[in-house]
Amino acid sequence: MNRDLYIDFAKGMATLSIIFIHTAFWSGQFYIPAEIRVFSLVFDVALFYALSGITSGSNVEKTLYRLLKLQITYMIFVTFLFFLDYFFKVFGLTFFSMEWLQSFYSTFGSKYATTGVSDIPQWQNLGNWYLHQYTNADTFPVVMGSFWYLKVYFILAVFGVLILRFFPRHVNWFIGLCLVLTLVFNIFPEIYPTGQVGYVAFYLAIFLIANRMRGKKIPAKAIPVVYAAIAAALIWMFWYYGSEIFYKINKNKFPPKIPYIIWSLFSLTTLLVLYNRLKITKENFVTHIGKNAIFFYFAQGISSSLVYFIVVALKENMPWWMLMILIYIINIILAFIIAAGLKKVDDLGWKVLEFLRRKTAS
Repeated sequence: MNRDLYIDFAKGMATLSIIFIHTAFWSGQFYIPAEIRVFSLVFDVALFYALSGITSGSNVEKTLYRLLKLQITYMIFVTFLFFLDYFFKVFGLTFFSMEWLQSFYSTFGSKYATTGVSDIPQWQNLGNWYLHQYTNADTFPVVMGSFWYLKVYFILAVFGVLILRFFPRHVNWFIGLCLVLTLVFNIFPEIYPTGQVGYVAFYLAIFLIANRMRGKKIPAKAIPVVYAAIAAALIWMFWYYGSEIFYKINKNKFPPKIPYIIWSLFSLTTLLVLYNRLKITKENFVTHIGKNAIFFYFAQGISSSLVYFIVVALKENMPWWMLMILIYIINIILAFIIAAGLKKVDDLGWKVLEFLRRKTAS
């Protein structure tokens, strides 16, 4: 079966969009106008959940095996990150001073306070990371700030495959249930549950809707109607909430509320409109990113942390738009380099685990 390069292309474009979002919302807080930061959310993380739905099937064993492999790859990465963070702190305390380290970390802004600058390893942080409690990595704050996606993905992938496997005739009912729950949570915000319930209710609906579109395409005559409905929803949103809601889209993302849901409809619709229409016939720069999306997702957290230091050095000497373009390009280049390195770290980690397996099997 030939690989659908459109899926890789869409994952690659979504990953590039995530890099831009983290360029705008993290180091970009120092110089990028709020309007640009909000517009960066047009193509956001919801695309990944839709793409997961398109590519998922009802094979429980295959899905759980894939999630187990992802969990191990994630654990290898955070172990590497833990020691990278720790050894940097030891280096700073040994050759410089606590004041130098505090000055270094102040580059990220007062919002991101350090959790433990010490030459004693904070093993509880590593344990928390393994269990998807994303306490901050002081040297690379963007990494854990972007990992909320991974926990939600694990949860909805399990729920999704169970629904597809055991309730194949009732998928539409589950979509309806998720949408109704999302609507109820928004109509009665006082009962909006904490934790991952609100996230999973909305994103599981996206996952299942995308799965129902697998192998299909939106009829050409329906496309203008769908986009007109989205435009009407956006007009209603600004009329009902007021123009200031534009600046609160990101706040309505955690967890997803109606303004953010409406804001995300354009990108989700565009993804499904182009599905089975846009033909990608050759491997390219973007499909390479899509094939290695998880490593680029890990890498962009590190690269988006590193570019802070370039921003601080240049933000007073360049127009904001020129600096934004420069930082975005540098962020992509760094993510490429770091992703390649992380793949090698992952390969090494799996070899170590295989070595341990052989030694302990006997």
